[in-house]
Amino acid sequence: MAALGKARCLRRGYSWLQTVQRNKNLLVTCSTRTFCSDKQDSVQNNAKPQFTDPVVQDILTRITGLDLQKVFRTTKKELQPPTYKLMTDEQLKQAVNVASEKAKKLLEMPPVLPERKPITDVLSVDKFLDGMDTAKYVFTDITYSIPHRERFIVVRETNGTLRKATWEERDRLIQAYFPKDGRKVTAPLLFSEENLKMVFSQDRHEDVLDLCLVQFEPDSSQYIKVHAATYEDLEKHGKYELLRSTRHFGGMAWYLVNARRVDGLIVDMLKNELVQDAVSLVSLFNLVYPHSESAQEASSCQATDTDLVKIYAQKESQRSGYIELALQAYEQTESNSAAV
Repeated sequence: MAALGKARCLRRGYSWLQTVQRNKNLLVTCSTRTFCSDKQDSVQNNAKPQFTDPVVQDILTRITGLDLQKVFRTTKKELQPPTYKLMTDEQLKQAVNVASEKAKKLLEMPPVLPERKPITDVLSVDKFLDGMDTAKYVFTDITYSIPHRERFIVVRETNGTLRKATWEERDRLIQAYFPKDGRKVTAPLLFSEENLKMVFSQDRHEDVLDLCLVQFEPDSSQYIKVHAATYEDLEKHGKYELLRSTRHFGGMAWYLVNARRVDGLIVDMLKNELVQDAVSLVSLFNLVYPHSESAQEASSCQATDTDLVKIYAQKESQRSGYIELALQAYEQTESNSAAV
């Protein structure tokens, strides 16, 4: 019986090797087709401004703001004795410049990507392996020099089907073989809908997005779902200030622009006397929707500065009254300041 079991195992292993060899060309062909398909999709999508476009990045970076006090705010760490330095005015200026450059790097926005397409490729179906085991087998190439996105991972089902691993399986296995600091094999319960509501009530939206960035891949469904839920809660309660001068503010603004729901953010900017940010946000809206009434009107009369916001309020906004009142209050304050 032992010899028979050993023979079955050898035959099964030999069968798998034959299957891999037989489908080697198929794997290469599938990978090439997927790459070509993704490339064609990206070309087609280039008609609309993308998150990574320089002009879009420039606008989002400007409206994010650069508050050094917030970027370098105190965090919970092991207590260390403070360090004091005596500086001249020139040295202080240089130190501030160094801190500003460091802050800009800390404010670099995480990527915004479309959701990755499911992996459903079946490589072969070997019926003679059906029922030989009660558990699936996973085969992973653990060569260090291979990028994780190109790593070869296949699953042998109990019914004899040999298929490519799904994205979720890939993420779990790659984390097991190549652990990433802070990432868990199983997603923390924090990301459940009920727990997210509790965390949002504590105004910890930035913490959720930071943890999401560590736990999930930027094009995974979980990553996109958590970001959407966070942005929706901020929009619902008007708590935009929680993400201002953080690396996540640009992603929130881009999400709201694509959803055509920037009214609340514009009003918030005007209330906080960030008029140029409101102008930049409207410019981004017109860039993303060049055929909108706002963009067409602004282009025909070559509007600039606050005129862009006024045109947006008249042509697109669902809260035009709030925007116009905020603009009037700002202009009144400016005129009073000029008179003094």
